[in-house]
Amino acid sequence: MFERLIGLIGEDKLNEIKSKNILIIGVGGVGSYALESMVRNGFINITIVDFDTIALSNLNRQLITTQDNIGNFKVDEAKIRAEKINPLVNIKTIKERLNKDNLQTLLENNYDYIIDACDTVEVKFALMEQSMHYNYKLISSMGTAKKTRPEELEITTLDKTNNDPLARILRSKVRHAHINKKIYVVSSKELPKDIDVLGTACLVPSVAGILCASFIFNDIIKI
Repeated sequence: MFERLIGLIGEDKLNEIKSKNILIIGVGGVGSYALESMVRNGFINITIVDFDTIALSNLNRQLITTQDNIGNFKVDEAKIRAEKINPLVNIKTIKERLNKDNLQTLLENNYDYIIDACDTVEVKFALMEQSMHYNYKLISSMGTAKKTRPEELEITTLDKTNNDPLARILRSKVRHAHINKKIYVVSSKELPKDIDVLGTACLVPSVAGILCASFIFNDIIKI
């Protein structure tokens, strides 16, 4: 199934991709698209973490959701979809609400790359902090709500983000923790809409997820 991909990057690079151990935290609006992009680009060893079940309100932006699987665990549906694409994927599912403490245990599994697609500031910051002590490479998705223009998304470093309220909070926490390393993020330069709710269209989180996968893919192939 990967003939076209091999034609682009070569079989040796595909084998390198297959050898990597990936962790995706959150398989909602951003994470579901990140996971699918990883699977379709040859990654097979993937752990996905999400404690949530599918709700009707998820259908407008989360790739794994349909009218038929409302109420099911997101990680279960994500695994089913991934295995239908590539039956050889080795996907481990974790139904757990992460916090700073149980994250520490999870990180002992020697991941090569982590995609942070969660919406918890505590976990996002803990991943940035722990990246000082573990060997994983982190790509963290910043805010995608209240925005409609995917063309304003970019892969950048946390210190260079603009117009992103979540990134602003994390910049402050990183600065006060004296974390002196580049932290890669996917962030939008678009000004958030002036609305009182976290309104979201699929356009921005979907592309954010693909960009997270792209960061890892291109870091490996380096061509």
